[in-house]
Amino acid sequence: MAEINLKSPLEVAKMRSAGRIVGETLQLLSEMVEPGISTKELDSAAADYIRAQGAKASFKGYRGFPASICTSVNEEIVHGIPGARRLKEGDLLKLDVGVALDGYHGDAAISVPVGSVSEEIERLMGATRDALSAGIAALKPGVRLREVCSSIQRTAEQRGYNVVRDYTGHGIGRELHEEPKVPNYVPRRVMWQGPVLEQGMALAIEPMLNAGTHRTKVLSDGWTVVTKDGRPSAHFEHTVAIDADGPIILTLS
Repeated sequence: MAEINLKSPLEVAKMRSAGRIVGETLQLLSEMVEPGISTKELDSAAADYIRAQGAKASFKGYRGFPASICTSVNEEIVHGIPGARRLKEGDLLKLDVGVALDGYHGDAAISVPVGSVSEEIERLMGATRDALSAGIAALKPGVRLREVCSSIQRTAEQRGYNVVRDYTGHGIGRELHEEPKVPNYVPRRVMWQGPVLEQGMALAIEPMLNAGTHRTKVLSDGWTVVTKDGRPSAHFEHTVAIDADGPIILTLS
């Protein structure tokens, strides 16, 4: 198994500084979301704000990604590219933001209703938010990663939703994606437990819940991931450090 990089208190503090900008950016964008605004306008606002804080957008140029944030709408799960698309009443927008500051990254995502949305969308968002809370609550030293994954999956399935399996949470720190991977379900490999959680681990916990099948496909742009059946998906994420007493959320505004 690849090495997991444990963070010192100083490194966690640096990640908290990056994470604060992530949280503030998401707050700014959520207040801008309304019918008629384009996803490109949201991307431009995020880029300007992150730059004004003396930080960099982690996603811009990452493996060739062309924008500062990800904007995924309705059946789009993750990695949507901002552009000319204008949001409509009833849409479900997923905003994913990463920030690098002083050599460390923060990463978080929210799902935002555009105007008034259906009860189905409200329930889906609520279940996804609860799945994230359940996963974070399980982050304690001495616990196996399996328990975190199980908490997320159990919360989702009790509400009648499927978790995306093709994309996972991840370790984070000096790199945007580090070990370990954090599945939102328990892999069926016999006896899989995952690593034991330790103080100093930093993880991006990010459940993605689908109203229909868990299966996905990637659009022709090579980035945007959508549900295979075209039904809506929701996504919430926080960067979290594990302390002696439990989890510390680093991406709050």
